[in-house]
Formats: sequence, structure tokens, C-alpha cells
Amino acid sequence: MNTPQNLSLNARSHTCGQVDLAALDQEITLVGWVNRRRDHGGVIFVDLRDRDGMVQVVFDPDDLTVFGMAESLRSEFVIRVVGKVRRRPAGTENPNIVSGQIEVLGLGLSILNRSEPLPFQLDDERVAEEHRLRHRYLDLRRPEMLAKLRLRHQVTRAMREYLDNAGFIDVETPVLTRATPEGARDYLVPSRTHPGEFFALPQSPQLFKQLLMVAGLERYYQIVKCFRDEDLRADRQPEFTQLDIETSFMDEQEVMALIEDMMRHLFARTVEIALPDPLPRLTWAEAMRRFGSDKPDLRIPLELVDVADLLVDVDFKVFSGPATDPRGRVAALRVPKGNELPRSAIDEYTKYVSIFGAKGLAYIKINDAAAGREGLQSPILKFLTDEAIAGIMARTGAVTGDLVFFGADKAKIVNESLGALRVKLGHDLGIVEAGFRALWVTEFPMFEYDEKDGRYYALHHPFTAPNPEDIEQLGSNPEAVRSRAYDFVLNGYELGGGSVRIHDQDLQKRIFGLLGISAEEAEEKFGFLLDALKYGAPPMAGVAFGLDRVVMLMSGATSIREVIAFPKTQSAACPLTDAPGEVDEAQLRELSIRVRKPVVEKE
Repeated sequence: MNTPQNLSLNARSHTCGQVDLAALDQEITLVGWVNRRRDHGGVIFVDLRDRDGMVQVVFDPDDLTVFGMAESLRSEFVIRVVGKVRRRPAGTENPNIVSGQIEVLGLGLSILNRSEPLPFQLDDERVAEEHRLRHRYLDLRRPEMLAKLRLRHQVTRAMREYLDNAGFIDVETPVLTRATPEGARDYLVPSRTHPGEFFALPQSPQLFKQLLMVAGLERYYQIVKCFRDEDLRADRQPEFTQLDIETSFMDEQEVMALIEDMMRHLFARTVEIALPDPLPRLTWAEAMRRFGSDKPDLRIPLELVDVADLLVDVDFKVFSGPATDPRGRVAALRVPKGNELPRSAIDEYTKYVSIFGAKGLAYIKINDAAAGREGLQSPILKFLTDEAIAGIMARTGAVTGDLVFFGADKAKIVNESLGALRVKLGHDLGIVEAGFRALWVTEFPMFEYDEKDGRYYALHHPFTAPNPEDIEQLGSNPEAVRSRAYDFVLNGYELGGGSVRIHDQDLQKRIFGLLGISAEEAEEKFGFLLDALKYGAPPMAGVAFGLDRVVMLMSGATSIREVIAFPKTQSAACPLTDAPGEVDEAQLRELSIRVRKPVVEKE
């Protein structure tokens, strides 16, 4: 950036990240923060930092006024420097930065603002996260944090660029809406003008984007804030951002093809990585069978294998019980070279799977595969027939030096425990492949049955269309009905999910009924949608992507908090602003709200 010099206090001719050999012998003006000041016996070196990078400024005592001011500089002072670009002395070059071959001889210096000592050093990786979040405006000065926000900007720009060129229209939808029973808990907003009534913050724009299709927009998108009052994890926040997309007259195959192309465009433009064309696709049933997860991490070369049919008749109820239970599963997980795991490690893995409801973790060590039963080591061998052992060895492909873990219980528990164990083993054993492995998971079950409640729930949401081939089973066998849903999975994370929607009013009412939503409740909660479906609603399909998760994976971060400018903590609080906080009685009276303090039981 070569602009004419002027005398404005904040004027600059270059950013720190732009100064290189092309500016040699030029007089330039820089502004920024003092990253570090070093006094080398009569010569002062200042590493000057701005959003774009860093440059070394040298002050010598030829001008005592400027030099005296340079001596007073401290870390994080904001300064303006006028200087001349020159080559660094031989042997002092820094190849890691753009300005590494030059330095700036300081001729003029202005202190624009001073800084007190920081509450933590910006380059100290040991600072607790809550302390960093309390002073997030300082934490964001770190180059790695700036790089993540810059990547986030590039991602959203590439998304908009692709969708604009594909004929989509960016439309905003309401933030204040009504509570609907289709997902996590809503955040509620009391209405002053309607005492005793509440708005809800949207968990997603799902209903509104379907109404936009009824309105005839055909292709809509929005990068939108969503809100869910749910327990948090590393990849969840109470407020998050998603790319929301809806289309008319497109089926699931067309939507997936379009989104695949968008993601290839996105990765190529932002991180210069080429995703495969086409991406692999797995049905939900196959993903659960092979990986125990509907968001499998394909970088881990371990797979589950069903062995229930081999264990139906064994004299070991831990295996034979689930093997004969229609809702049960017995699966094996071969760990190459797992024979080297000590008993203490196996005990730790047993403890780990108990988190997911597993009552234990059976195993067989293969000391010598050629020796049959005698070459194996396990407390469960005495319960297994030679035929069962031979079948397990053949089906898992186990060889000398391997270990085979087993899960036996309800299918849900086996899938969750062995699926999680598979991922943990991959990381513990260092066998996770580098790079990105993306895929689609399709044909999810339409419903899941909750034995405690004795009712069905929508696996995605109640507006997802059933597979036309399975509609006849809605009344007789709902659990066998497949939905027209699809998830985009990357490295074990669900980045996006969508479905073909129900556009027929009668079918939508029928699905509500199966979910235990009465006609009265459906009319109260979703009457506006049911009305809209009467007036020529087109076939529609869409998808939503978690923008925070996309940037998290692209940047190599381990939490979405690292790619959000001002995130909440794990307890859904903001250390920076001390939110949430109490409000005064006058405000509560205006909203017709009375706060009941928690009752503290006396000992």
C-alpha cells in the first residue's frame, strides 16, 4: 500500500505485514503496538505489530529526542513511527516473516497511547482459558487468534461468493419468534407489551425458511445466529452461527451435489486443500455397523465387526443375552499390535467405556494366531467354543500381536461405547491419518423410540420427509422408516445436516401424531406452517452448516470457543461482561416477572 504521506496523526503508508524489499530505501509511516522492546547497548530495537504482521524498527542515538522517547517504550504501547527501510545486516535475517530481510530505521516517533502491564503475557500458552476470556480483547491481539478470525472471514466470504453465483438470495429471518417443541430448550424473552407471554430465540430458522419456499424464493441462504439452551461441550455454544440453506424443486441427491461442490470451493479458496470428487457416502445403518457412530472419523483405520451370530449358543450370558435380543448387539473391535497394551491400559479403557453405559470390556489378546485357543489370552476363553473362537478370528482378521475388544449390550450402548473407544484408541495409538476425510451419511431412521417415555421422537426434526418406500410402515413399524435426511461429516464432526422436507399438509399432520403431538398442540405451535402447506407448497430440501465447527476444523483448533470472537464459557457465562446478571426490580415489574430465589435447605 503506497499512499501519499500526510500529517494525520494516525496516517500510515504501509501495514507492518506489507513491508519487504520492495520498499527498500523508502521513507514510510507505520502504526501499531510494541510487541517487544530490546535495548542493545546504545541501539534500541522495537518489534512493531499490527493486524497484518510484524516489522523490526531500529532507533539509534543520533536524534536524542526520538531516542529518549524510544527508551520509554514498553510492551503494548500504541505508537506511530516514521522511518527509512534498509536491509538487515547479514546473518540477522528472519525468514519466518514477510519483513524478515529488512528493518526500519526510526526517524520519528509518536506515542499514541500507553499501556499498563498486561494481566498476562500474550505469548504464554499456560494462561487459563477463563482468564483469557475475561480479557478477550487482549487475547485477540495474539497473532494466532487474529489468524483464526481472518480465516473465519475468508470462509464466510467464500460461502457467500459460491451461493451468490449459484442463484441463492440472502434473506434475514426473525430473531424473536415463538417457542416450539422440536429440539433443545429455548431461550425465552419476556414480552413487556403482552404480559405473561414470551418470545423464544430461534434454535434455527427452520420454519421460516420453509415458508420462504412456499413464498416462491426457490433458493435462500443466510449466515445466521442461532440459540440453544443446552449443556455445552467443546463444539457447542449457547449462541452459535450457521450457514442456513433451503431450496425448492431439488431432491436430496441434487442438494448433496451442490453442497459438495460448495465445500470443495470453500476448502480450495481458504486453506488450499482439494476435497475428493465425489465424496464417499454411507447409509446410517452402515456407518453404525462399521464405526458405531453416525459421524465416523474415517482417518482412524479401525472398524467394528458384528459377531452376535457366532455367540448365540455360548454359555456366557454377557454375550448370548444381547446376541438373542432384537435390540441387542455384540461387536468386536480389532486393535493392530494391541497385544502390547498393559493390563493397566485395558483397565483404563474399561473405565472409559463405562461412561457410555457399558458394564465391562471383554478382550482377547492374540499371542500366537497359529496356535489356536492355546495362543490366545483372555478371561472369557473358557466360555467360548472352538467354533466361536475360529469365527471371531476369521471375521476380525486378527493376527499375532493384535488385541480384540468386545462390546455386548443394547445396540445403542455398544455403538456409543465402542464407537468412542475406537476414536480414543486411534488418538492414543497415534494412528489417526493427517488431513481431512469428509463423507455423507444418509438414510437416517425417521424416529427413535424412548423406552422411558414410551414414545417416538424425530431423529432430526418433525419436518423431515420419510423415504417414499417406507411410508406404508409409518403405522405398523415406525422404527423401520428411513428419513430423507443427510449429514455432512468431516473428521468425526457433523458439520452440516439437512433433509427433504414434508410439503404435504396431511403427511405433516400424520408425523405430528406419531410424535405424540396432538392436533390441538400442532395447531397452536405450528398452525401457521400447516396453513402455508395448503397453498401450493413446492417440494423443498435444505441443509444447515455449523460455521463455528467448520472454522474450528480448518484452523486446527480444539474448541469452537477459539474461533468465536467473544464466546461463552463451558457454563454458558461471559467472563468479560459478567453475563448473565441480575436485573433490578423495576425492570422485572415492567415484564410482569417475579424471581423466586432458590431454596437453601438447612442442615
